[in-house]
Amino acid sequence: MSALDEIQAFLPCPTPDSWIENALANPTLMLIDHANCEKKAANTALSLINRYTDNFDLLNKMSRLAREEMRHFEQVIAIMKRRGIAYQHVTASRYATGLRDLARKGEPGKLVDVLVIGAFIEARSCERFARLAPHLDTELEKFYTSLLKSESRHYQDYLKLAKTVAGNNEDIDKRIAVIAEKERELVESPDTEFRFHSGPMVAV
Repeated sequence: MSALDEIQAFLPCPTPDSWIENALANPTLMLIDHANCEKKAANTALSLINRYTDNFDLLNKMSRLAREEMRHFEQVIAIMKRRGIAYQHVTASRYATGLRDLARKGEPGKLVDVLVIGAFIEARSCERFARLAPHLDTELEKFYTSLLKSESRHYQDYLKLAKTVAGNNEDIDKRIAVIAEKERELVESPDTEFRFHSGPMVAV
């Protein structure tokens, strides 16, 4: 099974075709929000490093992840600069917040959930890069295809860390199932604004 096959099996549903159409109709916004997502991913990794200082495996993996995400951010804004696209603030989609609302409050449950949620976010990003790539111009197709390896590794790192933290104390598959159901809802239900992790847009 390839890394992409593993990710597609992990995710509860494919990205709707209508979201792909939304992305292709909003190429500027897609790149701006992609840059934002890379920056947020790095910030999430750094936040985990700052909070969980006693977990050396987490510190190592999140340090590497943060560096890679910021490198991706640099690559996205370089593409934007070449295309004359200004980097600007856009509101966040409900996707990440909707998932993180499921995280438990007490430890180690909170960390397990945050790591599982990180795995879903990275897996969904990877799946969308793969879905989008064949429809894009040569530069973006090559770039998005190049991201698949690192994004799939990020998904694996998050999931392995979650399983290690959970240990024998709980059945992590039950938490994955709960979070997967919410992920499906967020991916398939309509949104009024296009974002890289939004659901399909509907007219308002």
